[in-house]
Amino acid sequence: MSKFEKILSLVLRGASDSNISFEDLRYLLNHLGFKERIRGSHHIFTKEGLEEILNLQPKGNKSKPYQVKQVRNIMLKYKLEEKQNEQV
Repeated sequence: MSKFEKILSLVLRGASDSNISFEDLRYLLNHLGFKERIRGSHHIFTKEGLEEILNLQPKGNKSKPYQVKQVRNIMLKYKLEEKQNEQV
């Protein structure tokens, strides 16, 4: 299982939202084709074809649980995990 698959599984399971590192969440979004822009502590992620913009901030070296949930909801809404599996 690759690093991407492990992070994807953690995010989609939703069992440990408060335990996902911010760098892992960034890695996941970048791997899914999101463009990242940084303004101060705000990491702003956009992707062509998506209406939503993700504005994430770290809490120490971890991700904020509600932001992990936002990422999961967008992945499920646009079926990003299925599109990624088709490319592999």
